[in-house]
Amino acid sequence: MKLLVTIVLILTLSILFVEAHASFTSETGFFDYAPVSTFALKDNLAIEGERHLQNIKQLTFGGENAEAYFSFDGKQLIFQSKRDGRGCDQIYRMNADGSNVRMVSNGEGRTTCSYFSKNGKQIIYASTHLGSKDCPPNPDFSKGYVWAIYPEYDIFTAQPGGSKIKQLTKTNGYDAEATVSPDGKKIIFTSMRDGDLDLYSMDKNGKNIKRLTDHLGYDGGAFFSPDSKQIVYRAFHPKTPEQIARYKQRLSENLIEPTVFEVWTMNADGSNKRQITKLGAASFAPFFTPDGKRIIFCTNYFAADARKRNFDLALVNTDGSNLERVTFEETFDGFPMFSPDGKKLVFASNRNAAKQGDTNVFSADWVE
Repeated sequence: MKLLVTIVLILTLSILFVEAHASFTSETGFFDYAPVSTFALKDNLAIEGERHLQNIKQLTFGGENAEAYFSFDGKQLIFQSKRDGRGCDQIYRMNADGSNVRMVSNGEGRTTCSYFSKNGKQIIYASTHLGSKDCPPNPDFSKGYVWAIYPEYDIFTAQPGGSKIKQLTKTNGYDAEATVSPDGKKIIFTSMRDGDLDLYSMDKNGKNIKRLTDHLGYDGGAFFSPDSKQIVYRAFHPKTPEQIARYKQRLSENLIEPTVFEVWTMNADGSNKRQITKLGAASFAPFFTPDGKRIIFCTNYFAADARKRNFDLALVNTDGSNLERVTFEETFDGFPMFSPDGKKLVFASNRNAAKQGDTNVFSADWVE
């Protein structure tokens, strides 16, 4: 995903997150940001200007819930959550209408970036449980706003209910952010196996691993196009000597600073890499539209305040033209995914929060 996550992501992040009481869950870029205010749940979730979204429905209520992704038949969603008093994320699944929520990871370690197999007979996610059954420590924010790239993360499959866990990746270092191609043949994921955060593909059984990116910097949160021929992802490539030195230092500490991400695409074999956005903002969680001609993603590019505290969904053509804002909620909207039939959009948002910091999963009818 990715989810699970992404993610990503602000100018002067450490100041922002102290003042705004935001928290971050998962390496894919999940923000729980809500300004200090009063909270009142609403029945009508429509916001002026959101012309692409109709019949918005809230699927989860309370806590930290994000990176919800459809099964390939569109009937199920799989997501990560810190519900039930857990200290770090576990993987849950539910019906597409939000009913029948149940945990499908084993409750150990930290998990992230879940997805369904093509045939629906397996789920895939990353977990640290082989390193320790306990939640790994949160990163030290005295160093600024950073993500922890936990080296204990590996990618696993399991049956839909969570049983028969099988380890797919076994190299030292971070392996996570896995998603599955629509044709069901390939998994793409982010790994540090060669010393940098790069994208790799492998067969659905974990065989035939191929490195797809090799530019210094972070490449991750990748998804396939509907025809499985293209890949969209987020990237940060340091350029100046100072940026390179800082990136390498943080990476040696298993950390990354999510400052500015841009959206990129490439062919499924790693060829023809193209930078799509040049917004100089925190842009992440990209996903192709059902026709494969545009990309929907999350960005703080439209934020009116100097510290870029608001994240919205946006659309852009695959050539980088015709940027369009999709959501207009004043806190966080992110992690969009279309249903396989293209009729629904699922996303995570701070809208309609019952209390400060809540992030929930929403679905909406998509209107062109």
